[in-house]
Amino acid sequence: MKLRTYLVLSSLLGIGVLLICLFISYSKMLLTIEQLYWLSGITTGVGVLSFVLQYVLTKPLEKSISRITEHTIRVAEGDFRTEVPLIGPREFKLLAQQFNEMSCRLQQSFDHLHHSESARRELIANVSHDLRTPLASIQAFVEALEDDVIKDEATFQRYLNTIRLETKRLGGLIQDLFDLSSLEAQGEPFDPQPSHVDELLLGTLESFSFHLAEKQLNVEIELPDRLPAAMMVPAQMKRVLSNLLQNAIQYSSPEGTITLTATEQGSFLRIAVTDQGEGIEAEETTRIFERFYRIDKARSKSNGGAGLGLAIAQSIVERHGGEIGVQSTKGEGSCFWFTLPVYATC
Repeated sequence: MKLRTYLVLSSLLGIGVLLICLFISYSKMLLTIEQLYWLSGITTGVGVLSFVLQYVLTKPLEKSISRITEHTIRVAEGDFRTEVPLIGPREFKLLAQQFNEMSCRLQQSFDHLHHSESARRELIANVSHDLRTPLASIQAFVEALEDDVIKDEATFQRYLNTIRLETKRLGGLIQDLFDLSSLEAQGEPFDPQPSHVDELLLGTLESFSFHLAEKQLNVEIELPDRLPAAMMVPAQMKRVLSNLLQNAIQYSSPEGTITLTATEQGSFLRIAVTDQGEGIEAEETTRIFERFYRIDKARSKSNGGAGLGLAIAQSIVERHGGEIGVQSTKGEGSCFWFTLPVYATC
């Protein structure tokens, strides 16, 4: 039954009750026949006027309900890009606004699900590719050794060394996947302590002294005279800095310069690693922190790992309450930076 029918029936019921009361009053001699006619005529006139007013006033309400019903059907069919006009009485405007907000949230949820599904498929494809490559190499070299076709001792040892390196690479990929999963699930203990950034920089550089010397790279450290401590888990932040420094070494030209800087910016410390390498295209910088994303589309072993290092670094930094980013111009090098909250002394 429609809303308008309910209103008409309620009006008819009210008029009927009033007329019955008038006839009862007349039968009890409380009213004269003339008064009964007058009151009955007035009641009938008011009833007719009420019908007209209800028809006029309920028309916008009916239209508003019809619009919401129409858009609800579209939402049920999967079209969330729909919006009900904010017209009619205040209550219906509020209802339409809430309906539009619901449609927007549903669209965002489905977009997120679609993106997650695409990311899941891409993740599976990338993991399969990066696992298959070392496994194929290991299988090929093992089969060669099993067939006893290698008679030269130097070649035999080279095959064994290749198997060892590919096994190490495979173990590193699995460990990176485990670490990234643990960070996203916050499965690792997290207890940041006030620590000094200069110690972090020097300790990390010491770990890369051989690689820096091998490529004849110069390192410049720019620190202010006084730098407050930052809240961090030193082992985790060393991994972040190690990843950025490793990338800088890898993509720097021989005899180039790598610059490490730390500056205070409000309630955060900003640590940056700047190289003089090839730089990164602008469209690449927006995706470089995605899991398994690599600038090297061929995914060759000579140009980096599986593309998980920066994703892990981003998870660690964001867990510390900081941000991570990159500024780069093709042909002019790159500057990777991240921030850490300053230790607030009482």
